Amino acid sequence: MGEGGNDDGVPGKMSKRTVFVTVGTTSFDKLVMAADTDQLNRELQNKGYTHLVIQMGRGSYFPQKNDGADGSLAVDYFTFSPSIADHLKASSLMISHADGHNKFFSDLGAFLRHYVSASL
Repeated sequence: MGEGGNDDGVPGKMSKRTVFVTVGTTSFDKLVMAADTDQLNRELQNKGYTHLVIQMGRGSYFPQKNDGADGSLAVDYFTFSPSIADHLKASSLMISHADGHNKFFSDLGAFLRHYVSASL
């Protein structure tokens, strides 16, 4: 099984590998904007990631959605969720905002890779 439980088990098909970006309940448009760049999307694809999910909180910047049908990185976003546990379990990598994440860190459980960004 792939990292974070993402292996779809279809022979010859690339395993789904998801990066989950979360800012919690705050607004951190700089992080969301940084996640929504062609440069980062290309780099994530080069590293074998297939999906990017952004939890944008109260931010006013809305990322570009992409279904990935053309072979590019699939990108989706949402504002809030009662729990991010399912997103964490489905992800291979999490990128988060460092401030006020006690609740989110309690959801980490078996989560392996995590990158934290400080407020700028």
